[in-house]
Amino acid sequence: MRVKTGTTRGYRHKRVLKRTKGMRMTKGRLYRVSKEADLHAGQYAFAGRKKRKRDLRRIWISRINAALSEYSEGLKYSQFISQLKKANIALNRKILADLAVSDPQSFKSVIEKVQAKL
Repeated sequence: MRVKTGTTRGYRHKRVLKRTKGMRMTKGRLYRVSKEADLHAGQYAFAGRKKRKRDLRRIWISRINAALSEYSEGLKYSQFISQLKKANIALNRKILADLAVSDPQSFKSVIEKVQAKL
């Protein structure tokens, strides 16, 4: 006696179609096309999660650099980061960018401490 895959296949199709629900045209309706679209969407999502980290780092660096040009005379980003490390101040770019945007006074004090150490 052979086993038919009626309900199992139905559940599998339903799961894929649910994930591709909002897609245009047949990608959201037909299983075969939908399955392919779902695979590609998964690849794009994976790559996007990696890319987000790069993008955020780039934003943090530009914010720090903008704040440096505003609050210090002639201090560049690369010099600032180098001096931070030499002064043993362990603040990462995310925290520095947040300070530069939300609390400029503390960012200024960090700049002053870095310049005082050298």
